[in-house]
Amino acid sequence: MSSVKLLKSDGTQAGSVELSDKVFDAPQNAGLVHEVAVALQNARRQGNAETKTRSEVRGGGRKPFRQKGTGRARQGSSREPQMRGGGAVFGPHKRSYRQKVTPALRRRALCCVLSARRRGDALCVLENLACPEPRTKPFRTLVDAVSPDGKSTLFVTANADRNVLLSSRNLPRISVTTASDLNALDVLNAGRVILVHDAVSALEARLTPAARQEADS
Repeated sequence: MSSVKLLKSDGTQAGSVELSDKVFDAPQNAGLVHEVAVALQNARRQGNAETKTRSEVRGGGRKPFRQKGTGRARQGSSREPQMRGGGAVFGPHKRSYRQKVTPALRRRALCCVLSARRRGDALCVLENLACPEPRTKPFRTLVDAVSPDGKSTLFVTANADRNVLLSSRNLPRISVTTASDLNALDVLNAGRVILVHDAVSALEARLTPAARQEADS
């Protein structure tokens, strides 16, 4: 079993937590992580860029000037690509950038990056994350205690907590997500990952095949 530090809210160590080797000690696979990360980035693209071709631009039904005698190159339409206001050549059009990646590959990639953070001593477990009211200052104090180096920090909770989200949204380099929504790109973008204690079991249940089969049955 892999073990990581268990921190209190004041940053002091309260012991260690045993983690599943299947999730937090997975072998590295750089090609898989790259494939999944690119697919997740492409899924965030809207793909709404649109240009009009020569056939879609309005106007241009008549010759802009006579064929001969003007000293200019002959033109058949004012909407040809080389004319001002004409159609675009090879311009972008609406499209989907999504790449098909199976859920199993996404889970494997997430295990790879979580294992890399654990080996690099950039992953720890927080004993408790309680925000009785949405206030930024107490949360800032918590962040300074558990992540004093100022790295971009990702907090992973078991369930969505509105007070935690509101308390952290104005802090730079701080992000919060749930164990069910966590993906490999979130971990790659964070220099430090802090798992709330009750989120560990939820994350292991999601990423361990045996636990998923029991949940489905």
